[in-house]
Amino acid sequence: MTLPKTSLAMVQTGIRTLEPMDLPLPDITDDSGLLQIEACGICGSDYEQFEGVLRTPMPAVPGHEPLGVIAKIGDRAAQRWGVDVGDRVAVETMLACRHCGPCLGGSYHLCDSRRIYSYIPLSEEPGLWGSYSQYMYLDPNCLVHKIDATLEPSTAVMFNPLGAGFRWAVEIPKTAPGDTVVILGPGQRGLASVLACREAGAARIIVTGLEADAEKLTIAREFGADATIDVQNENTRSRIQELTDGRGADVVVDVSSYATDPVSESLDYVRMGGTVVLAGVKGFKEIPGFISDKIVMKEITIKGAIGVTSTGYSNAIRLIESRKYPIERMHTHDFELRDAELAIRTLARQIPDEESIHSCLIPEH
Repeated sequence: MTLPKTSLAMVQTGIRTLEPMDLPLPDITDDSGLLQIEACGICGSDYEQFEGVLRTPMPAVPGHEPLGVIAKIGDRAAQRWGVDVGDRVAVETMLACRHCGPCLGGSYHLCDSRRIYSYIPLSEEPGLWGSYSQYMYLDPNCLVHKIDATLEPSTAVMFNPLGAGFRWAVEIPKTAPGDTVVILGPGQRGLASVLACREAGAARIIVTGLEADAEKLTIAREFGADATIDVQNENTRSRIQELTDGRGADVVVDVSSYATDPVSESLDYVRMGGTVVLAGVKGFKEIPGFISDKIVMKEITIKGAIGVTSTGYSNAIRLIESRKYPIERMHTHDFELRDAELAIRTLARQIPDEESIHSCLIPEH
């Protein structure tokens, strides 16, 4: 294919400031590649980057959920990744060195020099890192996964939140057939967790949300949740006790954003010896009412969850390609590349009468 000389990209130049720029397409070595972006998912951490909460370098091209077609690739990269020009791929979020202790121990997502595409500054060559762009650079250390080219881009790009569901709600807590799982928060990763737990054979799945989350809770039930709880109008602890015959949940997964109450309350929802997974970021706020003695007395295991690894992505892609569930029900908004700020603000519930579950940018070419 004939490539342009530049790529339109939305560049974050300051807090709450995105500017369109034409950036030069980089040269490709034998070990790297170039991706033509079909869709880029909008993540809650995009909002934190936009607001300056994450204190990421600026200027930088945001976007770390890229789906696209290989536009150019070096020979060694093609052999290593098993792809060629024209193949549709999902790109993993994190770049690892592959040589440090965590990488060699199988925990490449905890790499000592871990980087995330969207947080690499424009000043670092070749500059075209994030996926709020028409094209992005594929680093020699990146990981890509082939994905069905006949899927709608807005559906295929959900490999990222669905991958998080598999890793956070199944892999990390070792959710097994027969388990009861409580999922705190019905956003895209909460709904993805429902699908992942259903695939893992969980016997009972309970999802909590706000009154404003009524539509999301409806989708949770469509995806296989056995019960949903409106935390503003129901006594959540009593309902969970009732639904679990007084035992509590084997696994509690907190994927709510910013709200700190679910963290302390999770200790009441989990059974003796159960597991709590904390995956929803809270803007580095302290947790009021967190009573550590509950962890001791119930011998609770608490695990943090950051990012997705290859097994989560592979399971997500397999499930999307199976077309077993109406995953497209999660998708609510497509935005043009130049409307990236509107996409972020919509996800953050800052646009009146607009409720986003999953959104993505669709660059024009």
